[in-house]
Amino acid sequence: MIKQSKLRKSRALQRKRRHLRVRNKIQGTADRPRLAVFRSLRNIEGQLVDDDAGRTLMGLSTLCAELKDFKAEGKNRRVEEAFAAGKLLAEKAKAEGVTSVVFDRGGFRYHGRIKAFADGARDGGLEF
Repeated sequence: MIKQSKLRKSRALQRKRRHLRVRNKIQGTADRPRLAVFRSLRNIEGQLVDDDAGRTLMGLSTLCAELKDFKAEGKNRRVEEAFAAGKLLAEKAKAEGVTSVVFDRGGFRYHGRIKAFADGARDGGLEF
């Protein structure tokens, strides 16, 4: 068991606590999987997860081969890459028959690249 004072000291542990709070409220099913997002300093990745079966349906990252050719024109290159990754994940999900998801921001603020990924997924056709 980790003491509460130890959890406040590390930013990673603070994010972990926020993520656990979010995960207590949402759950992915086969009909409506969970769109889990992880943001590192350079990249962003998203996964569609069926929590009932305990398996990942599909995943995508800004490191994937389809996005290697993507060139951003604006100032915020990583935000544009996140938008493109969300859109590509949504198109792949629609091809598999997934139209509606539950968004899991992973303990990150809904801002910047996380918001751009979600907007890209909505633009690609996912509903949440």
